[in-house]
Amino acid sequence: VAAVVVLALLLIAVILLVSLRSIGGNGKPASEKTGVADAADAARYLSGLGWQVETQPLEIRELVIPRSFSGVYADYAALQAKQGYPLAEYGGMEARRYSFRVLNHPSGEENIVADLVVCGQTVIAGDIQSTASDGFMTGLKGET
Repeated sequence: VAAVVVLALLLIAVILLVSLRSIGGNGKPASEKTGVADAADAARYLSGLGWQVETQPLEIRELVIPRSFSGVYADYAALQAKQGYPLAEYGGMEARRYSFRVLNHPSGEENIVADLVVCGQTVIAGDIQSTASDGFMTGLKGET
């Protein structure tokens, strides 16, 4: 009986250790950390998804993610969820949005921008959009 108890305690300890190691410093799973610390990292991230962007961002903007989403922001949060980005989990937190001009959009349009929203070093949202008055917005991998 004592051996079974010791074995059970050992199993619980191993499970707890594995669980703690898989959690990052911000309480999010380590797999969500993408290491985007600056504009150069953001450009490399977008490049990894197949987007050619100018090396210098058009804009870097600090923002606060709303605690609740409605209207257009709810649609944007749904697009991010469809892509697998955890935007909704970061409500109320500060983030940074990097905006880059896209050089290789299939439409050939020149007014296409890639946005990447990062909290800490974790990508929490992203989109490709046309800045034309009749523009569009898609996910980074073409999701609508």
